[in-house]
Amino acid sequence: MASAAALAERGQPLWPPHSLTPERLARHYPDSGWRVAWQNGQAVGTYVLLHRDELFWPDDAPGTALYLHKLAVHPDAQGGGLARLLLAEAVHETRRLGMPFLRLDTASDRAKLRGLYDDFGFQNVGERQVGAYHVVLYSLGV
Repeated sequence: MASAAALAERGQPLWPPHSLTPERLARHYPDSGWRVAWQNGQAVGTYVLLHRDELFWPDDAPGTALYLHKLAVHPDAQGGGLARLLLAEAVHETRRLGMPFLRLDTASDRAKLRGLYDDFGFQNVGERQVGAYHVVLYSLGV
């Protein structure tokens, strides 16, 4: 929530605050999918992994990939490489589970975030309009 608030304060809102309530997150993302990075007892980063993503990747057959959502780093922990570390952990888990791809989507107007994914090695594999969101689809063979 702190990451979303910081982005909104900079005039770059990513996730509407109403979409980040525990109730709404629980509806869309199972507890078992969440990963949290801790530092000195404080949550400093997170993401969620899904085994299916029918909204953004409707043509993928089951077992094709893991799907990463809600990557976030607390503002106090930004700039130290934590986002790359979280991505590396997601890749490790994808490999461990025997999935051939790690996939994600991001808003098309997020140049900095897209740069992170590009630099990490994700391939831009297309764009999609999902409701009000125009997203870029990224895939990484693991």
